[in-house]
Amino acid sequence: MGRAIAFIWGVGGILLLLGFAVFRLAPIAFDLTNSPMSSLQWGILVIFVAYMAYAEGYKGFHLAFSPRAVSRALYLARNPRPLHLLLAPLFCMGYIHATRKRQLMSIGLTLLILCFVFVARQLPQPWRGIVDAGVVVGLGLGITSIVFHGLSVVINPNKSSMPAEVPVEV
Repeated sequence: MGRAIAFIWGVGGILLLLGFAVFRLAPIAFDLTNSPMSSLQWGILVIFVAYMAYAEGYKGFHLAFSPRAVSRALYLARNPRPLHLLLAPLFCMGYIHATRKRQLMSIGLTLLILCFVFVARQLPQPWRGIVDAGVVVGLGLGITSIVFHGLSVVINPNKSSMPAEVPVEV
């Protein structure tokens, strides 16, 4: 039972964080319906949403982040430690008990995302809505991908396709 809780808290915590971001951004994206948009802006919206679905949803989440986070959740369930269990979502995202390279990549990506968030907040409508629509689509696909990879590992625990990238223990 404790192993299941570790896995669920790790994966579920990430899903809660991403779901909260979608919850916050979706109203801004839907506010586009109240903004008059030119043909150019509609075209940019379609292209940007498609790009974010591919770049963030498929390449970023489905091929990289989601299988790694689920693999780390599986590792945590098999190798529980009190602090790692408490911070399971952070563990699964690669912030703690990860290889140095994984930690730096996770922190660097987070800082880059924070910079983009700061810039996007400065944009007027409809531009902010266009950006947020793409992000919502990418995050939505990311959530779906995490659920897919999580269920795949639950059905077949030996099928984890990504290394957990934890430090080698002596």
